[in-house]
Amino acid sequence: MQVEVPAVLRALAAGFTRFIRAFAPRHPAQVIVLGFAAAVAVGTGLLLLPLAKAGDGGASLLEALFTATSAVCVTGLITVDTPVFWSGFGQVVILILIQVGGFGVMSFGTLLGVLTARRLGLKSRISAATETKSSGFGDVRRVLVGVLLISVVVEAVLALILAVRFMAGYGYGLGDAIWNGVFHSISSFNNAGFALYSNSLMGFVGDPWICLPIAAAVIIGGLGFPVLFELGRQYRSPIHWSMNTKLVLVGSAVLLAGGTVFLTAVEWTNPATLGGLHPAERVLAGFFQSVITRTAGFNSIDIAQMNPVSWLGMDILMFIGGGPAGTAGGLKITTFAVLFFILSTELQGGTAVNIFGKRLSRAVHRQAITVVLLAIALVAGSTMFLMLITDFGQERILFEVVSAFATVGLSTGITAGMPPAGQLVLILLMFVGRLGPVTLGAALALRERPLLYEYPKERPLIG
Repeated sequence: MQVEVPAVLRALAAGFTRFIRAFAPRHPAQVIVLGFAAAVAVGTGLLLLPLAKAGDGGASLLEALFTATSAVCVTGLITVDTPVFWSGFGQVVILILIQVGGFGVMSFGTLLGVLTARRLGLKSRISAATETKSSGFGDVRRVLVGVLLISVVVEAVLALILAVRFMAGYGYGLGDAIWNGVFHSISSFNNAGFALYSNSLMGFVGDPWICLPIAAAVIIGGLGFPVLFELGRQYRSPIHWSMNTKLVLVGSAVLLAGGTVFLTAVEWTNPATLGGLHPAERVLAGFFQSVITRTAGFNSIDIAQMNPVSWLGMDILMFIGGGPAGTAGGLKITTFAVLFFILSTELQGGTAVNIFGKRLSRAVHRQAITVVLLAIALVAGSTMFLMLITDFGQERILFEVVSAFATVGLSTGITAGMPPAGQLVLILLMFVGRLGPVTLGAALALRERPLLYEYPKERPLIG
């Protein structure tokens, strides 16, 4: 029996439709992962072009993949010298990838928060709206426009400041000053840490007109869009700020101050880092590195020459990171703030965790613990694997792993010396570290469902 061609086509179309439906992403987190993976793939393809590399030939697949992943995940780790290895076209591609990655993280992180709120029950949604003052915040268009507006304004202002400084203080021509200003502005606000200098920003270690504006942009980008949005609406009414905003602002201030004091004190007499600078320059460098350590990958002092104690302290700062739905990496300030208040409540014998006059949801307890434990397991496993395949010391490997996972981008100088398997591990860490906390947190929140029954309680021995 002969089958008609139209019937065959209809059968093929139906089969293709079923195939697409079977493998299409059903969860918003899956869409985000696929979107970032597509951006990495496109960036890798562009960086593989001979036009992207300075000199003859082209970049290898691993070099292009590593750089594209680092740019899209706004990390800043590099295996090749950005200003020397990549051509002007390659540097433009990197800059676009940074902008796409930073805008995507802020947008998708914020939209996931909106979606999570919408999946709550009516009572919970009313409470959340009252607490966050987010009436109208659920408008997707408004969110995207707000993120774009903040990004453009901050980057434009910083680019102007840097361009003027490059011309007035260092004799740059107009074109070079504008290009360097724009590149480092976008890299700063998006917490990427890519620089057009082989030694990053070490040449500007004592220049407050370079370091302080960059630090300000890094801090603003690291606070997160929800915080910036709320500050823009209610900057005169701190009492009405949401718990998220208060935790991010207080936590950021504590970490910035503590990091500055710690790094400055430890490295004060180190001749290879702060010891050779004037006292005012030492404080500036300590503050700048404290800001950068939690979010971006710039450095104004030689990280490889720092005291191992400083590396360990920086590991902690990098692991904590910045605010949620921002360009900063790490497990976020709010996650560790929640754990701190849980600890404090338990030590005081309390039964409910109260923060700034509000009771913390018990579901948030479980989410914070889950995210932190999974992150520790991934960092520990990656560190042990790299210790098996390389000859680098444990301190340097741990620093590299935490920097990649927290999408910071600082390095003790061992990234390029990693074997291909080690660099692939770092690529995976950057991708998972950039999207993991966001997607996992959203997935956990969206999986919440009311219990129809509970088992009898029993307490095992702890400690």
